[in-house]
This record gives sequence, structure tokens and C-alpha cells, in this order.
Amino acid sequence: MSAPEAARGVDAAAAKRTAQRARKTRWSVALGRPLLELLGRTWRVEEVDYGPVAALRAARRPFILACWHGQLLPHLWANRFRDICALVSQHGDGEIIFRVIAGWGYRGIRGSSSRGGRDALHAMVSELGRGSAFAITPDGPRGPAGVPQPGALIAAVRAQAPIVPVWSEIPRAWHLRSWDRFQLPKPFARIRVHYGDPWVPPDTSAASMAELTRRLGPAPNGGAAR
Repeated sequence: MSAPEAARGVDAAAAKRTAQRARKTRWSVALGRPLLELLGRTWRVEEVDYGPVAALRAARRPFILACWHGQLLPHLWANRFRDICALVSQHGDGEIIFRVIAGWGYRGIRGSSSRGGRDALHAMVSELGRGSAFAITPDGPRGPAGVPQPGALIAAVRAQAPIVPVWSEIPRAWHLRSWDRFQLPKPFARIRVHYGDPWVPPDTSAASMAELTRRLGPAPNGGAAR
């Protein structure tokens, strides 16, 4: 096989993979979003200690909502249509998540600690500077679960924006066999979404990282409520 023929073969295989990913994305969004919305409408969601967050929003102050990746879904659901930006990974199924949450009123920014991180961080700081709220999973997109990456701290320090920890009590949930033990609340589950005290980290030191971890609490571990 000549070099031009080999190159055409490689190009054809790449085009086929691209088309397959595009089909997967279209079908996943077309089927997944209605199913998630149907499930979400059965949940009974109670938001606990939301007052300080409401005060930040009323004052048009920027802030960062931070939760562990494993509890992302109920928090996205509770905060839909509140004009929040979200950092969405460029890895794997990020495009599917990006399109689903766009239907819930989120403005997505693509990037993560391992791909597109510098551009994503710059976009985060810019959005916070304009007074936006931002949602982030400090241990995403690949973990380890409950171990934060520095992006949230860096953005908070640069923008002088408080981090608001978020966690949930979900007594009835499925736990996926994934690195983050991703929680999918069962139909008609009662969910208590807790908001922690807004906190502006003084720096990005190891001590501040430890304090962020403490404030976020333990990552999902198979069903134990907080």
C-alpha cells in the first residue's frame, strides 16, 4: 500500500469515528434529556440554607457553587434556570452533558484540569468578573473522588469570589460503578440540598485546599447520608 493510500485509509477511519460519536451524542441527548426531566419531576427537593446564596444573587455578586462530581446531577437539577455558568469537560461524554444542561438554562464553558484548562480558567475568571455565578466539580472530570484540583481555588482568589459548597442527602439513590460513585436519585426520592457558608479562600496553598475539602465533606461512598 502506497503512502497516499494509507493516509486516505487513516482519514476514512477518523471520519467514521467522528460520525459515530456524533450519532451517539444526538441519540443520547434526544433520549437522555427527556428521561432525566421525567425522573427529576418526581423528586421532592428541599434546599437548606439557601439564604446566603440568594443574598449573593440579589446583590449581583459572583460566586462559585462547588460540589463533588458524584453528586452533580441533583445540584444541576435544583439550580436549573438560575442563569449559572458551568464548567463542562472536553472529555468523552462532555458534549452530551453540555447539550443537556443547556436545555436547563445553563451557560457552559468547555474545559477541565486535564484538557483546555488554561482557557477554561481564564473564561471562569472573566465570567466571575462580570458578576456571574459558576458551578464546578473540583474533583472532575476523572478524579480521584473527593480530591479537589486547584482550578476552583485559583478562580476564586483571582476574582475574589466566594466558594459556596453544596452537598445532598439522598436516602434513595442508585450508585453507578464509576470512579465517582455517581448518584442517580430514584423516582420520588426526597433530596435535601445543603448550601455551605460562602468562603473566599485567602490563597491557593495546601492549607486552603485542605479547607475546601473539609467544607465539601466526604464524597459519595455508596449511599451513606451526611
